[in-house]
Amino acid sequence: MKARVHVMLKNGVLDPQGEAVRHALGAMGFDKVEGVRQGKVIDLTLAEGSSEADVTDMCEKLLANTVIESYSIEML
Repeated sequence: MKARVHVMLKNGVLDPQGEAVRHALGAMGFDKVEGVRQGKVIDLTLAEGSSEADVTDMCEKLLANTVIESYSIEML
């Protein structure tokens, strides 16, 4: 069983890495990029019998800083 967790900064939280990427793309001639938000994807291989609730618990306790980040879970 597998799960994929997408973690992104919440709207309104400044994203300095995303802004650096946007700036670098502009310097490379990609002028049509108006904004970049950078996040992370975490792929988990889970033992049989694991549930989405287990993954939610992992996100709440470790994988995401829920003060400034949001997350979504895909059970694969």
